[in-house]
Amino acid sequence: MDYLIHLSGYLAVILHATIFLSLTTRVLMQRHPPGTSLAWMLLALVLPYVGAGLYLLIGERPLGRSRGKRATELLPLLDAWVQRLPRPNPAASDGPDRWRLIHQTAQASTGLPSQIGNKLALASDSDEILAHVRDDILSASHTVLMEFYIWHPGGLADEVAEALIAAAQRGVTCCVLLDAAGSREFFKSPWPARMREAGVRLVRALPVGLLRAAFVRFDLRMHRKLIIVDGRVAWTGSLNLVDPRFFKQDAGFGEWVDAMSRIEGPVVETLAGVFLWDWGVETGLLPDGIEPNLLGAMSPPLSDGGEVQVLPSGPGFEGDGAHRLLLAALYVAQEEIVLTTPYFVPDEPLSLAIEAAALRGVKVVVVVPERVDSVLVRYASRSFFDRLLAAGVRIEQFSGGLLHTKSVVVDRSLALFGTTNLDIRSFRLNFELTLVVYDTDFAERLHELQEQYRLSAKPLDAADWNARGRTARLAENLARLVSPLL
Repeated sequence: MDYLIHLSGYLAVILHATIFLSLTTRVLMQRHPPGTSLAWMLLALVLPYVGAGLYLLIGERPLGRSRGKRATELLPLLDAWVQRLPRPNPAASDGPDRWRLIHQTAQASTGLPSQIGNKLALASDSDEILAHVRDDILSASHTVLMEFYIWHPGGLADEVAEALIAAAQRGVTCCVLLDAAGSREFFKSPWPARMREAGVRLVRALPVGLLRAAFVRFDLRMHRKLIIVDGRVAWTGSLNLVDPRFFKQDAGFGEWVDAMSRIEGPVVETLAGVFLWDWGVETGLLPDGIEPNLLGAMSPPLSDGGEVQVLPSGPGFEGDGAHRLLLAALYVAQEEIVLTTPYFVPDEPLSLAIEAAALRGVKVVVVVPERVDSVLVRYASRSFFDRLLAAGVRIEQFSGGLLHTKSVVVDRSLALFGTTNLDIRSFRLNFELTLVVYDTDFAERLHELQEQYRLSAKPLDAADWNARGRTARLAENLARLVSPLL
């Protein structure tokens, strides 16, 4: 009996060591960021079976063989789609020169150039946004393209659904791409059947399941929020297709606070190209009757319109473009940079860049919700506050709900606006979309919205923050250990 006990102990040690060494080798060969690699190795050392299981499920970012192949094959189509669009004339505008680093960083990440002559309206009232989206769909004559992480039934979201059904019934081509996990409540409702019966082409993006998890990373999510109507108007920003009064009301965080931009001009065609790339990656087909240059009469550049660049990021767009773009924005800021995000879990390069901007005299303001809907993210986020406050960064906690707007304004002249959170998940895992807006008027309007948020936010005092208890510090530091995996 003693022999068997000793033998089983030896075998357990050997198995533990084998799992740890095998997983460590796999992690190192994948060339993750150092913090991510060390986190996985630590988890494998302490909890080898749990660590190995989690790594196989979420450690790498495979789209699956078919999706990965389609993503590569369709990129030239997206590039060809935008080649015919108007380009900025550097001699006619100081925008590309003033923001040359930003412009080059964004284009190098995706190959998508900036477009001139675009009109952007900024909206922050969810009721007005959903009502305007409904009216745009009701006015559609030939195409409505939509993709969202969450579509949640209830309130004005149902009016948008009714408008979409009415559009499909009168012959408008309606294509809707919804994330399978984010929109799971919607897919359980009667709406999908009603939409499909009316002729809406509804696709569940990135389905989840135990069998699929063996081949496709299940936590890669379609996080874009995008609407294109007739190739003439588009919407994007942070608002999911939800009425905040009917969404997560029992979570204890108040209503979600969002903003969207309504866009007219040539860049709408670029956004349509991003949608069709996403659709093709998921389905393997482009929708019938929709091909490059056939979305309708392309909007000409507006005489008073601004310059906009589209930056899609996530699997299929390698190189962490959104992450590099934000680093570039921090490097070029001269006077002020204001950032709003619901989830703030920076990696080491981003944290250092924020500190460096503040230390060289740039006014750096980071506005985050007082509470977020993830305890782990909440504590991981707070673990970065000590050093940022010490460097002079102003951290302000919004108390008027769950601030969900993702925005960056540099020197009140350049704006980054879209779906990307300031966390590792958004930078490296999710399908995201960022508008780079080289337009002072839009940047000023977005800055005014940020200032409104700040009126409902409480600045953190460095002395008070440093006086918090050891229990809180321990929880934050433990959460930080796994922050590269969030």
